[in-house]
Amino acid sequence: MFTAFTQQDCNELLHTRTNETKLGQRVLLAKQGLSLHQNAQDAAARGARFAIIAIAEDIGPRANFGRAGANQAFLACMKQFINLQSNRFLDGNECVILGQISLTSAPQSTASIDELRQATAELDTIVIEATTQLLQAGLEPIVIGGGHNNAYGLLMATKAYNGLPVAAVNLDPHSDFRPREGRHSGNGFSYAAASGALDHYHILGLHELKNTETTLEQLSLFGATWHSFQQIWVRRELSLDAALKHIATGLNQTQLPVALELDVDAIANMPSSASTFAGIPLLDACYYVHYIAKHCPCNYVHFAEAAPACHHAGEMAGSRDVGQGLSELIYAYIQGRLARLN
Repeated sequence: MFTAFTQQDCNELLHTRTNETKLGQRVLLAKQGLSLHQNAQDAAARGARFAIIAIAEDIGPRANFGRAGANQAFLACMKQFINLQSNRFLDGNECVILGQISLTSAPQSTASIDELRQATAELDTIVIEATTQLLQAGLEPIVIGGGHNNAYGLLMATKAYNGLPVAAVNLDPHSDFRPREGRHSGNGFSYAAASGALDHYHILGLHELKNTETTLEQLSLFGATWHSFQQIWVRRELSLDAALKHIATGLNQTQLPVALELDVDAIANMPSSASTFAGIPLLDACYYVHYIAKHCPCNYVHFAEAAPACHHAGEMAGSRDVGQGLSELIYAYIQGRLARLN
C-alpha cells in the first residue's frame, strides 16, 4: 500500500517565517490520487533527482525478537527536514517526498514469530516493486525507516534494474547475515547473497561481540569484509578516513552498482529497535554517508531501524532526535551525490 505525502500533509508540519524559505516550500510532493509509479514519473519529469520514501513497518525487527517502533520514523523526520532552510547549499527542488509504503494489514502485537516472518516476506514483494518503480523513473531512492529486513528488497530491485549484482556497504554493529531461518531484520543480507543480488559486502563498525560465530563464519565463507567498531573507535588501530578510503576503493573495483546502507543503531543514543549507548557519533555517520555518496556510484541510500518510541526519555524526545539525525544524514547523502554528479 502507498500513502502519499501531499501538500496538505506538508502544510500541517511546516512552520513558515517572513523572509525565510523552508525546504518544505521548495521540495516536490506527491499528488493525491496518483499511484507511486505515476508520482515517480511525474516527479522525474519535473526535475527531481532524489525520491524520499519511507517503509512504515516494524514487523522485521519484531520477527527478530526486537522492539517495535520503526514504523514511526518518517513523520519524525519530515517534521525536521521540511523546516530546514532552502538556500544556496540546498534548494529542495532536487527532491520529491513521496510518502510511505506498507502492508495493507500489519500483524498485531500478539502475532507469533512465524506470522511476523511470513508478513516480512510479503513485505519484501512490496519493497521490490516500489523500489523498481523509482529506479525505472530515473530517481535515486532515499529510504527511511522500517527494519533492516528491507535491505533485501532494495538489493533485489537494484539487481533487477541494473542486470548486475550489487556491491553493498553497511554501517552497522550487526552484519544482518544471520541464518536464513525465515525473513526478519537480521538476515536481509544473507538472503540477498543467497539470491545472487549481493556480490560484495563490507560492514563498517561491526561490533566484535554482537555477531555470533556462526554468522562470522558465514560472512567469511561468502567473502564479506569488515572494519570493526573496536578497531576504529576503541583501539584506534585505523582511522575512519583510512577505512572509508579502503571501502570506496573496494566498492569501485567491483564495477557494480553500489548500495549505501546504515542502521541507526550504530549511532550512540539514537532511538532504535536495538539502541546503543556505546555507538559512534552522529557526525561520523554523516561523514560515512557523504564520503561513500561522493566517491561511489550509489543507486540508493537506506536509513533503517529508527524508532522514536524507543527513546529513554519518551516518544517526544525520540521524535526530535530521530528527526534531526535522519535530516542530517539525508543532507549528507544529497550533498555527496550532487558533488559527484555535477
